[in-house]
Amino acid sequence: MANRDELTELDALAQAELVHRKEVTALDLVEAAIARIERLNPQVNAVVLRTYERARDAAAGPLGDGPLAGVPYLLKDLVVEEAGVPLREGSAFLADYVPAVDSELVRRLKRAGLIILGRTNTPELGLGPTTEPRLYGPARNPWDPTRTTGGSSGGAGAAVACRMVPAAHGNDAGGSIRIPASCCGVFGLKPTRARVPAGPHYGELLGGLAVEHALTRSVRDSAALLDATAGPDLGDPYWAPPPARPFREEVGRPPGQLRIAFSTRTLLGSAVHPDCVAAVHDAARLCETLGHVVVERAPTIDAEPFWNAFTTVLSAAFAWAIDDWSRRTGRPVAPEHFEPFVWALAGRGREFSSAAYLLAQQDMHRASRDVARFFGDHDIWLTPTLGAPPVLLGTLVYRGGDPFAMRRRIAEFCPFTWIANATGQPAMSVPLHWNGEGLPIGTQWMARFGDEATLLRLAAQLEVARPWMRQPSVCP
Repeated sequence: MANRDELTELDALAQAELVHRKEVTALDLVEAAIARIERLNPQVNAVVLRTYERARDAAAGPLGDGPLAGVPYLLKDLVVEEAGVPLREGSAFLADYVPAVDSELVRRLKRAGLIILGRTNTPELGLGPTTEPRLYGPARNPWDPTRTTGGSSGGAGAAVACRMVPAAHGNDAGGSIRIPASCCGVFGLKPTRARVPAGPHYGELLGGLAVEHALTRSVRDSAALLDATAGPDLGDPYWAPPPARPFREEVGRPPGQLRIAFSTRTLLGSAVHPDCVAAVHDAARLCETLGHVVVERAPTIDAEPFWNAFTTVLSAAFAWAIDDWSRRTGRPVAPEHFEPFVWALAGRGREFSSAAYLLAQQDMHRASRDVARFFGDHDIWLTPTLGAPPVLLGTLVYRGGDPFAMRRRIAEFCPFTWIANATGQPAMSVPLHWNGEGLPIGTQWMARFGDEATLLRLAAQLEVARPWMRQPSVCP
């Protein structure tokens, strides 16, 4: 049998294959993951809740014949619920909340054979592109512990980069899978809106901005996880177009000659760091060598109304999130229960009338059609994932004042990711580039609505052309 560190170097499908062939047991994989978490988590603070005994019991029991049977996995401490396991969402307000039932996503993950070891760090209620909650303290970047892991799936990004688990759950309402994927040097796919269900508590999340999936080291793991979790749940208000074939079958399928547009200018005119510009130009050249048609071009969008509409919907959504938790727990809320940024943004959200909210949705839909028309002539839109390399911890922490001004500062760090949430299109961050300081710099690739297949084919091609399985020096 391989030693524990050799096991944790494998991706999820390779680990599952060893279990299937009876070369290792699920308990071997679980113990290897636990050992790595216990050794490395003090350095990165990625895992904030451990459910080791439940995991050991599951590993020792019947595994079923799921495609990922026996593979250890981590849930983000946000939205998804596991019966009998506390959910905090990075908030002291939820200190006593223990779900009674599994979310539909968790049921599907368990049917696939995954064994859940615990929960990963996230900012309070998932708000923000850095993972620095008061409740748990900051997650630290495994490439440089003084820097952010990104957010809001920052704990998941650090855990996957450190090989604690081969893949970890994330969700994304403005870049929360792709931002930590870029900061931590792993692969992060945001699926099409409603590709993965949010039930039973929610039909849609944050006005359709949010979607569930994962951060992984390999493309094929992301595809396999999407196969295991995608598809509508009973009573969902809408769902994504069905795929032509399993997503796993797209990995290795030739993408054909794609029409790839790239741009490094932000919609709102903020500066982009030279390292992020260089990463896009490098990726564009790589695509040309792979036979794709590459042009410098971007959608024509009326940017300010688009951004204002997105921010209006997002702030109203956080007002809803607080009220939803108040109703579900039966507890009144007060400012002292939440961090200042969460309370301030929710307060701005309460200032909007219902008509203003619907007008903002209308403006987002109008801009989404502008973006969709762009994809009539292009298969892929390539941009930097972020406007800068991973910033120092504390840089993006709210210090008071206008929360919308803080949102604008956040947009300067992640000026490209929110667009795919507003339009509902699939997008991925691919770790093709590291800067001179040894920090990962992701590139974002967006495809037309419902077309994860093209992204997965292209990502697999890029993975072969430019392998990215690097190991952070902080997590040997």
